[in-house]
Amino acid sequence: MTALALRSLRHRIPAAAATLAAVLLGSALMASFATLVQSAAGAHDADRELLIIMGAVVGSWGSLIVLFSVVSTVGIVAEQRIGEAALLRTIGATPRQVRALIVYEAAAVTLLAAAAGAGVAAVGGRVLFDALQRGGLISAASAYGGGPESLSAAAGLVVLVSVVAAVISSGRATRGAAAFSLRRAEVPVHRMRWWRTLIGAVLIASGLVSAVVTVTVTGKSADAYAAMQTSGSASIVAGVGLATLAPVLLRLLAGPLRPLLAGSGSGYLAAENTTRRAHLFAAMLAPVIVFVSTAVGTLLMVGIDSRTLTAARDPEGVGDTITTLNSVVIGMICLFAAIMVVNAAVAAVVGRRAELDRLWRLGATRGQVRTGVLLEAAVVSVIGIALGLLGASATAVPYAIVRHEGVVPDGQLWLVPAVAAVAAALAVAAAWGAQRRPAR
Repeated sequence: MTALALRSLRHRIPAAAATLAAVLLGSALMASFATLVQSAAGAHDADRELLIIMGAVVGSWGSLIVLFSVVSTVGIVAEQRIGEAALLRTIGATPRQVRALIVYEAAAVTLLAAAAGAGVAAVGGRVLFDALQRGGLISAASAYGGGPESLSAAAGLVVLVSVVAAVISSGRATRGAAAFSLRRAEVPVHRMRWWRTLIGAVLIASGLVSAVVTVTVTGKSADAYAAMQTSGSASIVAGVGLATLAPVLLRLLAGPLRPLLAGSGSGYLAAENTTRRAHLFAAMLAPVIVFVSTAVGTLLMVGIDSRTLTAARDPEGVGDTITTLNSVVIGMICLFAAIMVVNAAVAAVVGRRAELDRLWRLGATRGQVRTGVLLEAAVVSVIGIALGLLGASATAVPYAIVRHEGVVPDGQLWLVPAVAAVAAALAVAAAWGAQRRPAR
């Protein structure tokens, strides 16, 4: 089965590349922060707390995005194999064999990507530690202590989550009789599982609780950065929660946009697809939500902190250094989220190549196929931006309140349209690039 899985991967390069990119970059990001936690064990007493906060607390923000992105990408790839899985079963393969094939393929790609990501983190972790030391946040008495333990733990967690996602997705791909699976591949019927709804609701509630705690508890603390520790993750957690509910939210919110698209054949098809096939486009919507929510929420928080931190609350004079470092770290997390927007859009469109080719053969022009794909990406972008801004408010609003700027921050509001424009450009450009081949 392993040999068959490896041979199969040679004919599924785009799908394998999507998983490879998500796991490699995700492992590199997670493992880089994990090395800080390992370094804390042998660090000077005065530096230990900061290393743990940076590695465990801030690192967990990125880890949540990484693990969600990996699960989403693996799920997209496995979902696209329902038809292939059904065909394998009609020629004699058992459901167990088909599930094993899907899981072995995912395991092979993720093992390779996680190992490469750990290698990148071996360098990235040291660079991050040196940046903390050069900024004066860590004394020269502490030495970098990251090693195989932290690197392998982070990479192993990513591999484990990927394999579990592949197991769950392979079960969906082989559910029911083979003939039913063939029909489901052409006309998929998707109902969101109860546990996914529960996870999304819990994450959103967790983000809201963090926002409330920021205003009522940590915002009143003598520690200038206590509020940042609770509010910083709120937009990320809320964004991931909204992204988890993406199929339901897309079906609900795409409906009001239908009249705007009904003026042309391409627009009508885009409107039908985004409402009736929300499960498919939810894979594109989710990373847009996470990217916008994370970028807007956390970057506004850093801007508020830089404007409102007084000398009395920063007796050591490290506020500017912490702001710079926060910007770099949050920038790394946002960059990963942005790459996942592109990755998910490409994976989703590439999986529809046969469908787009059939449209062309049935008489649609290249321009109509291309316009339809771009309109679909535009609808997903608009809804994703709106939901992402809603998630971002879980961080920006409470932090602005505790720093006495009011409900709306006093500055850097240009970040909102800037991030929205980047998100839309990434999603639409990725969809345009991915559809060029099948539209020919």
